[in-house]
Amino acid sequence: MQNNTILNEGKLLYSQKKYERALAFFLGLPSDSETDKIEVSYYLGLCYTKLERYDDALLFLEQVVTSGGQLERVLQCRFLLAVIYALSGRKRLADFELNKLLETGYMTASVYAAIAFVAWEQNDTERCMNYYEQSLKSDPDNISSLNGLGYVLACQDKDLTRALTLCKQAVKSAPKSAACLDSLGWVYYKLGLYKDALQYLNQAKQLDKNNAEIENHIKSVELKAGN
Repeated sequence: MQNNTILNEGKLLYSQKKYERALAFFLGLPSDSETDKIEVSYYLGLCYTKLERYDDALLFLEQVVTSGGQLERVLQCRFLLAVIYALSGRKRLADFELNKLLETGYMTASVYAAIAFVAWEQNDTERCMNYYEQSLKSDPDNISSLNGLGYVLACQDKDLTRALTLCKQAVKSAPKSAACLDSLGWVYYKLGLYKDALQYLNQAKQLDKNNAEIENHIKSVELKAGN
């Protein structure tokens, strides 16, 4: 029987959000240690994901998915693969992983939100909004879907009152989220409230200084405001 008590220290570091130290621990395990290699891959994939080292994360997450092991972990890793593929512009691969999740019936609010995000990136607005709605039906407090649907409504100039409500709720739950602050600023822009728009967009920029989309939003508002 494999002895996995040796992994406890790394698991504890991960649970304490000490991801760099947890990663170093798992990478430092001897190659001949009597541990479950798939479990090690699982934690390596999680650590790399948390550290936003996505190319490294993919390698280990894929090992877990193809292992056919513990179902809940396989589904979790498949979901992370989908998110990483979507973030890195590999939309077809993201679609593949999300469709696999659909086939298993693993439909959490986060999965719906991920499908919506990929649909938006593919310019499929109707599908995007439908899945954000399903996500919020499953979990009315899902921050990704509150923010995502609010932003999409604003971009489409649809139901701006609801868009404002959704984005305000997202910012209330995640006040340090550049994405949520940006979306709220964009809704205010669409409402013609440029002072409020710049307030939130500038906060977003402070949190994510190199984000080109936020910068473009600020320029759009300043142009309209005549600054």
